[in-house]
Amino acid sequence: MTSRYRVEYALKSHRRDEFIEWIKGLLATPFVLHADDSHADAQIVAENCQARYYEIFKDVESLVKQTIFLDELNELDPKKKSISRLRTLVPSLGKFFTELPLADAFLLEDERRAISKRRLVSPSFNDVRMILNTAQIMALTNIYKQTENNINGISGKNQQQQQQKLKLITFDGDVTLYEDGKSLDENSEVVQRLVKLLSLGLYVGVVTAAGYPRQSGAEKYYERLKGLIDHLNSNHCTLKTYQKENLLVMGAESNYLFRYNNEMKGLKFIDDEEWFLPQVKNWNIGKINYIMDTLYKHLIYLRNNFNLEDSTTIIKKERSVGIIPNSGCRILREQLEEMVLSCSRKLNTILTSSSNFADSTEALCVDDIKVCAFNGGSDVWVDIGDKALGVESLQKYICHDETVDHVCPIGKSESLHIGDQFASLGANDFKARLSACTVWIASPRETVAILDDLIDFIEG
Repeated sequence: MTSRYRVEYALKSHRRDEFIEWIKGLLATPFVLHADDSHADAQIVAENCQARYYEIFKDVESLVKQTIFLDELNELDPKKKSISRLRTLVPSLGKFFTELPLADAFLLEDERRAISKRRLVSPSFNDVRMILNTAQIMALTNIYKQTENNINGISGKNQQQQQQKLKLITFDGDVTLYEDGKSLDENSEVVQRLVKLLSLGLYVGVVTAAGYPRQSGAEKYYERLKGLIDHLNSNHCTLKTYQKENLLVMGAESNYLFRYNNEMKGLKFIDDEEWFLPQVKNWNIGKINYIMDTLYKHLIYLRNNFNLEDSTTIIKKERSVGIIPNSGCRILREQLEEMVLSCSRKLNTILTSSSNFADSTEALCVDDIKVCAFNGGSDVWVDIGDKALGVESLQKYICHDETVDHVCPIGKSESLHIGDQFASLGANDFKARLSACTVWIASPRETVAILDDLIDFIEG
């Protein structure tokens, strides 16, 4: 009963990823036709399945290349509006910022996960997710190594292309760097990997939903990242000052920026004027307050509807509003899903349907303001802004410093976001796909594994 419940729940449309499901469907055919040949040698069957799976990933790899090519043509001439075959097959597909060596990634993951050797369990959602993750890491590190090997003898456009490499890595907090509701401690395996990334000259950012404004908020983020910041402050830390100060924290999706400061031995709050994107600076405070007030009232309605008055608390901040369980209580998973979907629908209404409002100043034409609603696992939040803006803000802020012209500009193909929430609705990492390459993990353990691959590929 439990197993069936989980399967049916996981197949809810808003929790699917169409690209992964489509690839999984392609792999189902060779599995059904060839994986259960009881009259053949097991090794031969495995090799046959591997060859067929490899061919599928090679074909998908070619479709990705074609999609990138047509996207580039469309950017040069928007009137063309050419649609790739892959987008026809998977309409919800986003934009690829790098090619994906899916076939090679499959071989590596097949060696680890023995996908081709399975006779009764077909290639799964998680198998495909991990293959896509590995392919993205391979693509980014291939660019990195090509850059290092082609410093001389290149000019013009080719030089610009060769100078592209991974420069910025951002992370979600809960479930990505540390377990849900926990924090980084000095013994965390993630800490040494983050320190290694900083030592390689990469910028490391934490883009989290947790929002604590002003310098007083630095203490809250220190509590979350204690193990890492304590290491940076320790006598045995070998990082140079500029490498330490390549650590940034973006709070409340895209609302509060902090940067490690070596003199303060901690995080320094960065004033909005130094990093807000132009479109964000133009957002009307009245519009933001209207959105927050409307969603606050909607959460009160939902809380009353589910009889959660005694077991939950609604919190309203400057740029976010959420509902959290009281100590010793919890909100059922189905209730969390209902609330986040209801909030998303409410947002869609007030962001697009100005005719529903009697007062034109309330209608606001608020479609220029970005807002996201997400399920945090035990709570539901609605934030002004989103992680696409958070990542883009980091890309632009870093390049305000004239001393780092050698790494600027930082493009989307030179940025990587690692997170656990990539469902199309109710997940706040999903929007990061608009501003960076992404890796979809399910636990801090997977984060450690993917960072080990990343570091090995860079140094290998």
